[in-house]
Amino acid sequence: MQKDGDRAPLAGVRVLDFSIMVAGPYCARLLADVGAEVIKIEPPEGDDMRLRTPLREGHSTYFGQLNAGKRSLALDLKNADAIRLVHRMVAEADILVENFRPGVMDRLGLGYETLCEINPRLIYCSISGYGQSGPAAERAAYAMIVHAESGFDHSLMRYAGDRERPAPGAIFVADILGGIFGYSAIQTAMVQRTRTGKGQRVDVALMDCMLNLLVYELQEAQFPIRSPRPTYGPVRARDGDILIAPVTPRNFAALCEVTGQEELVNDPRFSTIPARGANWTAMMQVIEKWTERHTVAECIAALDRAGVPCAEYRTPGAALTDAHLRQRGVFGTVSDGAGDFIGVNAPWQMSGADTPMGRQVPGIGAQRDDVLSRILGLSPDAIATLAATGTFGKVQA
Repeated sequence: MQKDGDRAPLAGVRVLDFSIMVAGPYCARLLADVGAEVIKIEPPEGDDMRLRTPLREGHSTYFGQLNAGKRSLALDLKNADAIRLVHRMVAEADILVENFRPGVMDRLGLGYETLCEINPRLIYCSISGYGQSGPAAERAAYAMIVHAESGFDHSLMRYAGDRERPAPGAIFVADILGGIFGYSAIQTAMVQRTRTGKGQRVDVALMDCMLNLLVYELQEAQFPIRSPRPTYGPVRARDGDILIAPVTPRNFAALCEVTGQEELVNDPRFSTIPARGANWTAMMQVIEKWTERHTVAECIAALDRAGVPCAEYRTPGAALTDAHLRQRGVFGTVSDGAGDFIGVNAPWQMSGADTPMGRQVPGIGAQRDDVLSRILGLSPDAIATLAATGTFGKVQA
């Protein structure tokens, strides 16, 4: 029988998380999910994300979803004693994650070249808008900036078909991709370190992440396609909209059978995969003649029985009560100073490991004394002396 520690893949691995906002914190939280000790180093006033809605009694569940399972150490990084303290912690760390604009960590005395001298085994992951080098490296960039500049927003506009300008958005795809790619690159660097004994710099750019998402679109840009690409949108049922995606010949044959529409079977516009792709909108208009006569539930039930890929358009909140998702263990209960809320676990399950997100959201600097005494061996008096010099923030008169 495996021990609990055996089921935490990164047990014993220590991470210093200097990141803020979304991409870096998500990357570091995934590391915490798989057993790493993640120490969130934040300013004395806390990460700005602690103030982002949804808020309950001053506690942000948005922040909590991104930082559950971590430990918090609040430091004033403008204080020389705080920097010296970080240098000592780096010597005891395996991984560092940061997502400041390039150059910020160097100016603080916490750049890669400085820290790898202290700990050559350190894996130093930087997540930024445009990467650590190149003409655009120091440009300010959030997810929505690279959504626009990568071509992602323009592609969505083109696929929508009825828009002349890109639509506004507030789902930060680039940030989550940046976190995931950062996490995966760190794992690769850890494997390499087992062979070489050396750490390295991991440079993740949100722009590069978005370009990796546009697999088809970048190839189409080089080799223009004459026929339009199928776009998957809603068809109308009696009481709402559904999405149907008969992509393969088997899907299409099943759709023809379940809807009983001879028009689908006999129309040469739909007889082959290329023909269906070129006439996708017209095909959906034919299918809609069937869906309009049935409720959403009736359509989904009939299509599911036939094995035709389909979906009801739901709100995000509907997932919280979905029986399949709950039984699969997609959600976890997280707790902060205002009580419990539901968080989303990492999108994988492993037969030999337990990888749920952490139960607790750390308060600002809540684990300071434990972290400094356990990792650096500092006594209460030594910690009090550091506090008096402003290492952990402005000293109250």
